[in-house]
Amino acid sequence: MAYKFKPNKAAKKRFRVTAKGKLKRGHSLTSHLRSARTSKKKRELRRPELLYEPLAKNMRRLMGVSKSPYDRRETPRATRQDARPRCSADREAVRPDVRHGRVDH
Repeated sequence: MAYKFKPNKAAKKRFRVTAKGKLKRGHSLTSHLRSARTSKKKRELRRPELLYEPLAKNMRRLMGVSKSPYDRRETPRATRQDARPRCSADREAVRPDVRHGRVDH
């Protein structure tokens, strides 16, 4: 019989998984002796940080999270140049001339 996978509870308590599968972490230097830090530094430390991806890959495996931001392949989107022609000559080549509700053939 195979060994049952047990996720690491310590890693699970320290990181949160985002909707896309990235890991958010808290900052250090926030528990005591905060009077030594500037207000700006204290504000910055309040915000969570995304975990460095090579480390996040290991932590996801420890936590038993299968979702990874790099697993899925996204379909290529049309670039802005493909979506809209720049000059009026290109527009007419793409779309027939429509004036006053009628189409010229």
